[in-house]
Amino acid sequence: MMSACSRLTAQGIGDCSVPVIGWCTRLHSYSCVQTIFSQYKLLCPVAQLTASLKTNQGKMDSEEIYIAALKEKACELVETAMRNAQESLRSLQRVQGEESVNEQEHKVKNIQWLSCEDFNVELGKKQIEEYVLTWEFHESWLYCTDFLREEDTEFNKLFHYRMRWSIPTCRKPIPRATACVYFTIKISKIKPPTLPVEVFFVFESNRLVHRPGETRFREKWLKDIIESKLIMMNSITF
Repeated sequence: MMSACSRLTAQGIGDCSVPVIGWCTRLHSYSCVQTIFSQYKLLCPVAQLTASLKTNQGKMDSEEIYIAALKEKACELVETAMRNAQESLRSLQRVQGEESVNEQEHKVKNIQWLSCEDFNVELGKKQIEEYVLTWEFHESWLYCTDFLREEDTEFNKLFHYRMRWSIPTCRKPIPRATACVYFTIKISKIKPPTLPVEVFFVFESNRLVHRPGETRFREKWLKDIIESKLIMMNSITF
């Protein structure tokens, strides 16, 4: 260490104390600083330089503590995120499992629809009622099916049916309101006649189109239609 200081003194440093301070800071040697300042009598006292060295060392220690705290906090955040992700995946798998079980328990049913060449209005009505028997609803519900009209388009023939639902009681054998389901049977003019007819239906006051075998019927849909009608009727005074 002293040989390095001797080389500095032999070369001559002048009055610039900053390079010396930096060099000595890297060496962390207080004796070297004292030797240089005693030979050249620089303006900055040795006591101030040693205090500066100690301050720099304290700053380095505090920075290391701060970085260590940041690393510890980052590890905690990563562990928390991993735990949350695992819990979310487990809950998602549990929900998907429950949905698959429900789908298996409530499998959407359908019937074998007749071919286009075998279709007629009366058979279409019977098949609609046969399909409705696959729905799940209370035995108090009654319904009747009516053929409405035939519609001829460029590529298809459409046969429209209406099925009215109600719950008559002993006190009110004629119900105040009914709920309608509109069925449409489509016969293609361009497809092979051996193919089955296409069927779709909508519930009154709704635009969502349902298809047999793709939609699970819910009795609540009919109840909501009737309840909305009764509410409207009760709000009207004559």
